[in-house]
Amino acid sequence: MLTNGHCKLHLIFRKVLCRYHHIWNIDLRFRPAFLGAIMQATGNQPPGMLPKRNDYMLKDIKRMGKYYQVPIKATPEHLQRLLVPLSLGAMRFITAIDMTQPLFLEAVSRGFWIRFWSQHEDINQPASILSVAARTGLSSEQAQKLLEMVSSPAVKNRLRATTDDAMKYGAFGMPAIVAHFNEEQHLFFGCDRIELLASIIGEKWLGPVPSLPNSKM
Repeated sequence: MLTNGHCKLHLIFRKVLCRYHHIWNIDLRFRPAFLGAIMQATGNQPPGMLPKRNDYMLKDIKRMGKYYQVPIKATPEHLQRLLVPLSLGAMRFITAIDMTQPLFLEAVSRGFWIRFWSQHEDINQPASILSVAARTGLSSEQAQKLLEMVSSPAVKNRLRATTDDAMKYGAFGMPAIVAHFNEEQHLFFGCDRIELLASIIGEKWLGPVPSLPNSKM
C-alpha cells in the first residue's frame, strides 16, 4: 500500500499510518524507494532551493512535529544537506532488510530517520548504518551480512525496481502512498493527505494520535 523514501515527512507519514493500521484494518506495506532518483527522473527540485520556501519549511517542520508528536528537528544548515546525495547507502540497507528480514523494516527505517532528522547525524557510512542496526535489535552478525548485501546487484536492482514502480504510480517525491481500493489506485503525496486517504477508503480521521482520548475530528 505504501511507497516511501528518505525525507523529512517520511516518519510522520509512516507513524500516523501505523497508528491507524488496525483502526482502519488496512493491509499496510512499506516499499523502500530512492528519493534522489525520483527527483531527477521527474525534474523535481528540493523545496529548500527556494529561499522563501526554505524559511517557511523551518517553521512548518516545527509545527508538524508538535502536531503529529514526532521528534523532528531542523536548522538551515541541516536543510542544506538535503541538496547532496546522502541516503543511498541507508536505502540500500533498508532494501536488503526488506528482502531478507522484513520484520525489522519499520524499526530500521525509523532508526535512520531519527538519526538524521532528530540527531542530525550521518546515515550513509557503514559505521552509521551498523549503529542504527544495533539499536533496532539486529545482531551484529545479521547487520554485517546485510551491509555486505548493499553493493550487490540483487539489492541495487530491487531498489531500482521499487523506485521505478513508484514513478509508474505517478510519484514525483516522497512520502507517497498508493491506496488500492475498490479495484482503483489512488496516489497521495505528503503526510497532510492522510485525511483525504480516509475519505477515499470510507474511514474516519480521528486526529494525529487516535489512541488519545482527546483526539479531535
